[in-house]
Amino acid sequence: MQILDFEKPVAEMEAKLAELQHQSGDRVADEVARIQQKTDRLLRQIYGRLTPAQKVQVARHPNRPHCMDYVKGLMDDFVSLSGDRLFADDAAMVAGLARFRGTPVAVLGQERGNDTESRLKHNFGMARPEGYRKAQRVMHLAGRFNLPIISFVDTAGAFPGIDAEARGQAEAIAKSIETCLRAPVPIIAVVIGEGGSGGAIAIATADKVLMLEHSIYSVISPEGCASILWRSAAQAAEAATALRITAQDLLALGLIDGVIPEPIGGAQRRRDETIALTGDAVAAALSDVAGQDSTTLQNNRAQKFLAMGHRGLN
Repeated sequence: MQILDFEKPVAEMEAKLAELQHQSGDRVADEVARIQQKTDRLLRQIYGRLTPAQKVQVARHPNRPHCMDYVKGLMDDFVSLSGDRLFADDAAMVAGLARFRGTPVAVLGQERGNDTESRLKHNFGMARPEGYRKAQRVMHLAGRFNLPIISFVDTAGAFPGIDAEARGQAEAIAKSIETCLRAPVPIIAVVIGEGGSGGAIAIATADKVLMLEHSIYSVISPEGCASILWRSAAQAAEAATALRITAQDLLALGLIDGVIPEPIGGAQRRRDETIALTGDAVAAALSDVAGQDSTTLQNNRAQKFLAMGHRGLN
């Protein structure tokens, strides 16, 4: 597993643990238990005081569970739906139908990929217009058949290439946001890694927006912000603090509805446990909005996002 720079003290102890686990004996077992306790204690200390810049590193960690990991871990009978019926299919955007704990649902999400080949296939989770139009198609389908929508957000942003702009990237994102707002069914969105700009909010304009403890959500990346304000990406750490992009900051600002705790050392260390915790949080969020009629859902959702622009103005 990739070790982040601030995790190096832990990496040394984990290497020692790996050596000892190949040995046997009571004394070895006692030593393993002692080092494991020390490792957990150190991880708890490190992850309890992460800076915003360090949280950016954790949110982007390649070993964190990605969209399809959550789909496979939480959903049954998943059927992927391909294409936007206008231009092409976009592998960066996952869209389909499934059962979540027995309830039929529609599923959306950005998939980054887990190795070089899959990352190229999924364009690192950066969708083109056809990806957002595919998401719209599935949202309309969900409304027609009264299926709750669950989305997993994990993207640095929408793909900024010339081909994407030529096919109407901005319009596709805006239309996706509008489709979310008008959906007559519950929408639960979870930021599982990096929620970047309009590319994220296009599938996260939801009744309940949740974030994993060490995920980030922002209008622009810290590097992009630093390049604009200071003409240097070297100021990215300062930008990360100023942008207030952590789950804890956004919850305090009232921009999200809940934070899902991650296991000690982050989601990348205990993937299955993280996925299970996320499933519980999604189930609770769905329960909170269950039973509301479509008009109430639409009105409450619209008012929730409209109110964000008025906070702190009085």
